[in-house]
Amino acid sequence: MADVTIIGAGVAGLWAAHALSQRGITPRLIDRHGAPGAHGCSWWAGGMLAPFCEGATSEPAVIAHGQRAASDWAGVTEVTQNGSLVVALARDRAELDRFARRTSGHDRIGGAALADLEPDLATAGREALLFGTEAHLSPRRALADLVAALAVKGITIEQAEATPDDIPGTVIDCRGLAANLPGLRGVRGEMVMLRTPDVTLARPVRLLHPRHPLYIVPRGDGVFMLGATQIESAAPGPVTARALLELLSAAYALHPAFAEAQVIETGADLRPAFADHVPRVIRRGRVLHLNGLFRHGYLMAPALARQAADYLETGTKGDLFHED
Repeated sequence: MADVTIIGAGVAGLWAAHALSQRGITPRLIDRHGAPGAHGCSWWAGGMLAPFCEGATSEPAVIAHGQRAASDWAGVTEVTQNGSLVVALARDRAELDRFARRTSGHDRIGGAALADLEPDLATAGREALLFGTEAHLSPRRALADLVAALAVKGITIEQAEATPDDIPGTVIDCRGLAANLPGLRGVRGEMVMLRTPDVTLARPVRLLHPRHPLYIVPRGDGVFMLGATQIESAAPGPVTARALLELLSAAYALHPAFAEAQVIETGADLRPAFADHVPRVIRRGRVLHLNGLFRHGYLMAPALARQAADYLETGTKGDLFHED
């Protein structure tokens, strides 16, 4: 514990540094790009802290650990706890029924109840699932707040190229796909930022669709982040025309006013994932790998960092811990 170096200053690396700092340890923190930015998938995240929604497709560990995420983040940055809303178009109501069966922690609402929560989404016959305990945050603000909190404790980001082989002592490797771990693959995520004064949302909204599922996260001041939940492709590069068309078409189906919104930013990146989509702390000799965060980066980074710090401090091996 006297000599710990963290490689990678995305959400996993920053949380690893934060978890160690809470135990009186001042790690060295290195990233080849320096401070967080558009070079990493943490920059393009939705920032939804939605463990129960994720239960539709995720393993129980994600649901269990994710329930602590909002309180963990609230100690670092601003967290909005207005819940999450899941909706479907009238023709896709079966998708909503299926999602309800696969998840817990929700109430089914419609009519006046939906109009009270989200007036702009209340149309005749529309129903939704309200996950009232869920939350969201602004990822870029959260990253900046984490960096600032670490700086107060004397931990700054050193811009340098490094691998675990270059560094003596204990290393926590948070480089994502660059770590080249067995079984790790890239899953493409794509997003677009829109600005419109004609739509108001108080919470993240997931639109269920058999081909083009979509989530929309309000950022305030009429700005919304639209994202595709999961694209099984490891192709790098910017957003494709087809993806942008599908995102905007889905948003228009949710609310026609999105057709007149300004497109202010687009982005895409590859998220590291294992086959079961559960993040892991993997020990390989003196190196701990925090990896496989998939689309659960902000939801699971605090838990992953906590288990890594527990192991280094006391030898405790949590349920996310693996040895290679």
